[in-house]
This record gives sequence, structure tokens and C-alpha cells, in this order.
Amino acid sequence: MTALRVAAIQHDIVWHDRDANFGRLAPKIAAAAAGGARLVLLTETFSTGFSFDTPGIGEPEGGPSSQFLVSQAAEHGVWVGGSCPEIRPDAPDDDQRPSNTFVLAGPDGTSHRYRKIHPFSHADEERYVRAGTDFVSVEVEGVRLSLFVCYDLRFADEFWALARGTDAYLVVANWPAKRRLHWSTLLRARAIENQAYVVGVNRVGTGGALDYTGDSAIIDPLGEILASGAGGETTLFADIDPAHVASTRSHFRFLQDRR
Repeated sequence: MTALRVAAIQHDIVWHDRDANFGRLAPKIAAAAAGGARLVLLTETFSTGFSFDTPGIGEPEGGPSSQFLVSQAAEHGVWVGGSCPEIRPDAPDDDQRPSNTFVLAGPDGTSHRYRKIHPFSHADEERYVRAGTDFVSVEVEGVRLSLFVCYDLRFADEFWALARGTDAYLVVANWPAKRRLHWSTLLRARAIENQAYVVGVNRVGTGGALDYTGDSAIIDPLGEILASGAGGETTLFADIDPAHVASTRSHFRFLQDRR
């Protein structure tokens, strides 16, 4: 098993302007790939901002945002991921709510989709977003990755359910500054309790009426912070080593004691 170099791009988002965001993000992805990253992560709703209550914000599955990820992955020969509002092909005519879909695109043109299971009811998100139902884990270059979006981070049982088959959890977010303590604490908790890496990438700037400070982090299976950033745009790099996950779980046999 070899380590997988990951880049988490902590970026601002131009509100409701996909093309502007594609233009801003493309050179950041190129720089991350040039820096040796094999997996590059953008934020939740990287192309639009978190604005699901806006009429027409949903894209068809395979629309412009996912096409951008696929094309960037192919161009640079790396994996690229982030979330966008996609309307499922099987959505009924009377329910065209988009899902908050984490698309992970591979260099060979393949793509995997995790649809956020937990709409944020505190903000009535379920009125505008169709919840997903299925977990998604993907093996990338021998590293087992499980995909989550923002509010999912609060539901420890779902991370527990995937722990034995996961080396790293990927969490893309638009987590507001006013709850930044929760974000940072929960990222670290999910790493420690599951003895797995956690890569949390959050936006910065202002979107709608909310401010974002990033606080993106890459955390190892013992809860050590390998890279972190707050306040402005930056790219975090770290190596995800499945051998470190295996040795940690072998030495501290906590997972086998779960009931």
C-alpha cells in the first residue's frame, strides 16, 4: 500500500456564477496537481454557492458542474471532487428538487456520486433538497475513501457504519463561521473515534447572508492535524497512508470493542 497525496482547496465562491467559479478554480486545481496531489477536493456547492432555494439552481445529472470536474480530472490525470445541485434522472415530474451531490471524478472519465443524506432542517433545507439514501465509498489508488457532505458530519453513527472499510473520510462543506467550533471539533472527533483520516474542506468568504472562515483540515487516525487553514483561500496538502490506518487499528484495537 502506498500513500495518496491529497489537496484540499479552501476557496471563495462567486455567488450563482458557474463560469466565474470554473475560471477561478481551474488554475488552483492545476497547481494542486503540479504539487503532486493525486486527489483534489473542492468545497460543497463549489460552482454556485449554497443557494438551493433559488429557482432553477438544479442541474441535470452530468450537467456543467460535474462536467467541469470530469474534464479537470482528465486534463490533469488526477481525481477531482466537490458537490453541486443535481436533479436525479429518476426524479418525478412533480418533485424536481436537486440533491446535494458530491461528485468524485476519476482521470479515466468515471465518476461516483454521493447524495447528501441529511438535509439541514434548521434552515428548512429539506423543502428544496431531495435527500439521498445510500452511502458511497470509493477505492482510489489502494486507499478506501468514504464521501460525506457538510451537515452529515454531525451524525457519528454513519461514520461508524463505514469505519472498517474506510481509510479516509472526505467531507466537503459550506459550514458557517458562527458554528466554526462545531466544525473543527467534529472533524477531529470523527478521525479519533474511527481511527481514520478525515479531510474536511470548507469555503471562505461571504455567501448569501453568511460568512465562512474555512477552517479546512486534514487529520490523521490519531487525531493529529496534518494541515489546516483559516480565513483566506489556500490549498492544504497531506499524504493519506492506509498503512498508518492499519497499524493504528492494530495497536489500539478500539473498533473491535464496539457494540
